[in-house]
Amino acid sequence: MHRCVGVDRVLDVGRIADVIAAQAPDIVALQEIDVGRARTGGVDQAHRLAQRLGMAFHFNAALRIEQEQYGDAVLTALPERLVKAGPLPGHPRLTRLEARGAIWVAVLINGVELQVINTHLGLVPREQWRQAETLVGKAWLGAVGANRPVMVVGDFNAGPRTRAYRTMSRPLTEARRIASGRRLAPTFPSTLPVWAIDHAFVSAQIVVDAVTTPQDALSRAASDHLPLVVDFRILAG
Repeated sequence: MHRCVGVDRVLDVGRIADVIAAQAPDIVALQEIDVGRARTGGVDQAHRLAQRLGMAFHFNAALRIEQEQYGDAVLTALPERLVKAGPLPGHPRLTRLEARGAIWVAVLINGVELQVINTHLGLVPREQWRQAETLVGKAWLGAVGANRPVMVVGDFNAGPRTRAYRTMSRPLTEARRIASGRRLAPTFPSTLPVWAIDHAFVSAQIVVDAVTTPQDALSRAASDHLPLVVDFRILAG
């Protein structure tokens, strides 16, 4: 959500909330959130958005500078619990790259807990690959347990031909590949979307009915990425 600064360089938390509300989502995964940062007026953007949407939220700060924070969040009005939040490894030699992290929230849907892991990977291919390997490893996906529905979602900064994407595709399937119609649904840049770099990777217990990207003027202006909207069902156990 580009810290609520749109492509017109206007800071507007309410506009982001309106874009989200227009989709009437059950679960929202956000990246690039400012909390208490001077550059965006000291607002806790995660809390402000949750209030406007009538949802609970969990936030993970990938970056902390004294009292200022920046990171990712999961919002929902459904019963939920925070499972885990923490950092992801960076590049072994490029130590000044932006810190990255992930947040794992369990959301109760019709008596079944869906495990939602939200992340924002780095920009450098080797960095992305190390972060993806961590996510599919024992500390994250490996800790979910067998036969439990899980989605790993977020801004991966990586397309289908990258090593990071292939790593995530080993245990999971990217939602576009199983959605009805199999639309490309590119998300970046929002003004003229040509790259599909935001993804939802799902386990076998999840049926994906559709994957779309809103193309209205508000969605194009509110952030540099379009929202990725996934309609899904959880198979009965």
